[in-house]
Amino acid sequence: MSTIILDFEKPIVELERKISELREHAATTGVNLEPEIKKLEEKLQKLIVKTYSNLTRWQRVQLARHPDRPYTLDYVKRICSQFMEVHGDRHFADDKAIVAGLATIDDQKVILIGHQKGRKTKENLERNFGMPHPEGYRKALRVMKLAEKFKRPVVAFIDTPGAFPGIGAEERGQAEAIAKNLFEMAKLRTPIIVIIIGEGASGGALGIGVGDRLLLLENTWYSVISPEGCASILYHDATKAPLAAEAMKVTARDLEELHIADEIIPEPPGGAHRDPDQMAAVVKERLLFHLHELQQIPIDVLIEQRIAKYAAMGSWEE
Repeated sequence: MSTIILDFEKPIVELERKISELREHAATTGVNLEPEIKKLEEKLQKLIVKTYSNLTRWQRVQLARHPDRPYTLDYVKRICSQFMEVHGDRHFADDKAIVAGLATIDDQKVILIGHQKGRKTKENLERNFGMPHPEGYRKALRVMKLAEKFKRPVVAFIDTPGAFPGIGAEERGQAEAIAKNLFEMAKLRTPIIVIIIGEGASGGALGIGVGDRLLLLENTWYSVISPEGCASILYHDATKAPLAAEAMKVTARDLEELHIADEIIPEPPGGAHRDPDQMAAVVKERLLFHLHELQQIPIDVLIEQRIAKYAAMGSWEE
C-alpha cells in the first residue's frame, strides 16, 4: 500500500485498512470473518471502479505526479534483461536527470533514454527533480546517434515537470540543445517509440519526445505548459491549476481524441504505483509490439511518416 494518499483515494484506503484489520483479527482470534470480508472486498472493487473511472483532469495530473509512481529506472529493472548506462555529453558534464544507455528487452536490442526523478530528498537533488540541463539533452542525442549507427531502435521514457530553467542551463544553451534534438530526432534513421510514464511538460519533455509512436499510460498528462504555469498566466493565480487543467485538455484521453497519442496503455486499478510489476509487464508487451511493427517499415518511409505525423498536429492560419 502506498504511503502517499491523495484526497480522492482516502475512502479506498480506509476500506482497505478495515479489510486488513479484519483479516488480522480473524487470524489472531480464530473467528470466521470471511463473509464480512468478502462483502467489504466487493464494496472495495466497486468503489475503485467508480473512483478511477470518473477522475477529473486535475486528479489525473496528481496521479501522474504520485511520488510512488514507477520511474524510468524502475521500468528498466523490470523489463530489461541488460542495461549499460552511458554517462556524460562529452562537452560539459553528466546530467543525472536523464538516464541513457544500451538495453536489451527480451531479444530486442534498443537504445533507452528517460527522465529520472528521485525518491528521497538527496536523490531528488541529485536528479534535479527530473528537470534536465542542456547536457542531459546532449547526452540523449549522443546515444541516439549510437542507435542510428548500430541500427538499434530508440525507446524514450518521459516523466518531467520541464527542462531546468536556471541561469546556468540557459548560459549553456538550453533552448539550442532542445531544438537540436527536435531536428535530429525528426530525421533519425531508426525507429523511435516515446512513452509518457508520468508527466510531460513543455520542451523538457519534447526534447526527447519526437518519435514514430507516442504511447501514454492511462493516468499521465502531456502539454506545452503545466496547469500551474497556465493558471499563473491566464488567471494570475496558480491555485486555479485544476481549472486550467480542464481547459487545457492535458490527459491521455484528450490527446487520443486530438490524434496526438497513438495508444493509451491501461494502468492497474488505482494507478501504476499500486502494482508496478503488472504495469511494467504491460509496458514491455506494448513496446515489443510497436517495435516489431516499426521494424517492418523501410527507414525512408518511416522518416516520411514521422515528419508527416508532426506536421499534421494542430492548425494555423496565415
